[in-house]
Order: sequence, then C-alpha cells, then structure tokens
Amino acid sequence: MTASLFELYKIGVGPSSSHTMGPMRATCRFARELASGNLLERVARVQVELYGSLAHTGLGHGTDRAVLLGLSGNEPASIDPALIESTIARIRASKRIDLASMRSIPFDEPRDLVFRREQMYPPGAKIQHPNGLRCTGFESAGAVLDQRTFFSVGGGFIVEDADVASAPSLAQNQEKIPFPFHSAAELLTLAHAHELSISQLVLENECALISSTSGSAPVEAVREGIDRIWQTMSACIDRGIATEGILPGGLNVQRRARRLAERLHAKEADGKIGDPLAPLDWVTVYAMAVNEENAAGGRVVTAPTNGAAGVIPAVARYYERFIPGADHEGIVRFFLTSAAIGSLYKENASISGAEVGCQGEVGVACSMAAGGLAAALNGTNGQVEHAAEIAMEHNLGMTCDPIGGLVQIPCIERNAMGAVKAVHATRIALNESEAHKVSLDQVIRTMYLTGLDMQSRYKETSLAGLALNVIEC
Repeated sequence: MTASLFELYKIGVGPSSSHTMGPMRATCRFARELASGNLLERVARVQVELYGSLAHTGLGHGTDRAVLLGLSGNEPASIDPALIESTIARIRASKRIDLASMRSIPFDEPRDLVFRREQMYPPGAKIQHPNGLRCTGFESAGAVLDQRTFFSVGGGFIVEDADVASAPSLAQNQEKIPFPFHSAAELLTLAHAHELSISQLVLENECALISSTSGSAPVEAVREGIDRIWQTMSACIDRGIATEGILPGGLNVQRRARRLAERLHAKEADGKIGDPLAPLDWVTVYAMAVNEENAAGGRVVTAPTNGAAGVIPAVARYYERFIPGADHEGIVRFFLTSAAIGSLYKENASISGAEVGCQGEVGVACSMAAGGLAAALNGTNGQVEHAAEIAMEHNLGMTCDPIGGLVQIPCIERNAMGAVKAVHATRIALNESEAHKVSLDQVIRTMYLTGLDMQSRYKETSLAGLALNVIEC
C-alpha cells in the first residue's frame, strides 16, 4: 500500500485530474518555491512548456487555464470554481499574472505558454511519462533563475524530475503503517493472518498515517475524511442532476442527466416502477451527472481520476438508495476497500490515460467500485478480490480517444457504462465460489502491459479512434 485513501480520493475541480489538477499543482508549487527561495523579486518572466499528451489535448482539458491558475497560487482543492472564469478573464485581458498571488509580472500566452506538440518528453528529463511540463523563471536580462520539470502521472499526482524517487512520495507510508502490502495476494494473506476484512485492515493503516501527522483521534479523523469525500461526491451528483444546458468546449454537447432523471421520476410517479433494471438507469444518471459537472469544470473528487470521477459515486449512491439494509457503515467499507484496490493499480500499473489508455481510468474506477460494493454488501475478502478482477478483465485494452480533446465524448457515457459494469461484476462475484482462474494481480499486470503496447495515438492525444473518425465523418 503506497497510496492513502486520501491521496487517491482528492477534492478538486474538472475537467481532468492529469491535465488540469496536476498542472495546476505543479505550477503552483513552482510559483511558491520561487517565492520561498527569495527569487520572486528578481523574476521578470515565467514560461511553461507542455509536452506529450498535455500538449496534444491540453486545450480541450483546460491545461492552459490550470497553468494560469496555478501560477497565481491556486490549488485544486481550495480554489472556488465560481471564481475561475473571472480570474482567467482578468489575466488574459491584462496579460499579467500575480505570481504566487504576490507579484504581478507580464504573461503573454503565445510566448509564455508553449505547446510542444512535436515532442513527447521534455529534453533531458530522467522520467519518461507523456504528461510532462517544464517551468522556467527568467530575470529581466533573460538569464534563467530557476527551472523545474514536472510530470502529471494521473489522478492529480505530480512527480518532479529532479527527484525521480518522489513518485511514490507515498513509499514513505510503508514505514508508518502496520500492514504494508504491495499486491492483492499480500493483502489477502495479511487480512487472513490477522482475521481482518480488507476494510478493517485499510482502516488500521489509515489510522496509523493520520496519527503520524496529527495527535487527533485517528479513527474519528479517518471516518470524518471519508464522510467529507462522500458528501462532496453526493453534492456533485445532485448539482449535475439539477443543471441543464450546453457543456463548454465547442462540441455543443447537451447535458442529459437532468432530463434522464426527470423521465425516471415521471415513470415512478405514474407507478411504472415494475422494471427490474430501473435502478441501473439511476446508476447511469448518477455517473453522467458527475461527469457533466466535471466537464463543466465543477467541484469533483478524483476517483481515482477526474475522467473516471462518476463511476465510484454512482455505485455508492446505488448501494445507498437501492440496497435493502444499506447503512453508513457500508459506505465506510466501500471507500476503505476501494482505496486498497486503487492503491494496487497506482503502485503496480498506472491510473493515467496518457500512459495506459482509459483502462487505467474508467477501468480502474470500475474495479475499485466493484470491490468496494462487494465489501459494502458484506462479501468475503476473496469475493472483493474477485469482483475487482472481473471488472478490470472486461475493461482491458480500452483506449483514451476523447473527441476534440474534451472530457465529454466518449467519457461521460463511458462512466455510466463503467458504473453499471461494476455492479454486474459484484453480482457475479457474490454469486460464485471464491475460486477463480484469473487473479487481481494477474489482471493488473496484464492491464499495464497492454497499456504499454498501445500506440500513443490511442492514449489521450486525440490523434486516433473516435477523436479522428467522428471529425472525418
């Protein structure tokens, strides 16, 4: 376990964790380090260069806006979505930016924000990940004051090239937790040896992480953190259902969650609730509501990414609303267990669409949701592992080919499909014996190798697949 629940589930803004939240965090860190290093007064100009997938789909994913907000000292978790448009408009109108919210300097986008679409990686970088950005601060005479290279590695996580070992900053967690694990097999063995469910084991680990950084009562702190995440997700579902209109970006995609919800409500009012699959229609509504909010740049929770942010809340709401006897403890089990599964993908594969395609985003979210739902339904540890494995097995090879570089088509519907698939994977696992041929570890490894084999034009570059053929049609 290298990633905490609270690192996998991060509150932020849309439309992309890797292309919006990651670059915002990286540029904010750069600006603040200039300030803390007493270089701020000497900075006359800052340039940010984007490479690989950030360059190819950055405009559609809001990377340009994220850079402006990050250099201004904003973090995804704390920025007010209602102030984003006015902040961006002010910077672009004045062609000046308040670096780290402290000093105004000129910022001319064509010169100071450069899309290096012809280059996959920043020159000389030690890390080879397709989401690279380089930040450079210059003096008035043109000399370089400071230069940093970052990589946005999925789910809002960032790694600085100067410290290759920092990717799992998270590896430090191993020394703090009572039950470290690096594979599903180790997780199951530990849980069996200590007679714990997966959710109980993860709770012990999370309590250890929290108690190492604060003196507060760890169990209450973990539970309060989970509640905060779930409340943010639930609010996002409700906003998405309540809102209608056209999504930004130029594709003129109509929001559909509200209309679908109204139709379902009308059927229920007419007494037409005999359809046994009606709950799955609501799963679709919940997932689409979240991802429409994400596409509009609203407040979302990475789960484990923004592009896949609708799967887990949709399945959690399904449990809460449609499962007899569902309770708050089930929700807690859901999030603790899904975090364990997400941590395995983060450590042993990838949650970056630019690295392994959408199997690393919606596929991982589907796997996390399936395992979490199995735990919420009081499944055994073996059934949790089986549900997570089934869910990923049937997402293998899924490409990331967003039309126009926007997190809209096929992303919004794909979240609905992933959520429904998670429910079905759980039902299969709970209705079978625990013995199965393919392990979760094997499917995680297969997903990663499949992603490495996938051509880069199918990995969040919008150079092939739907992104190419729909436009040609």
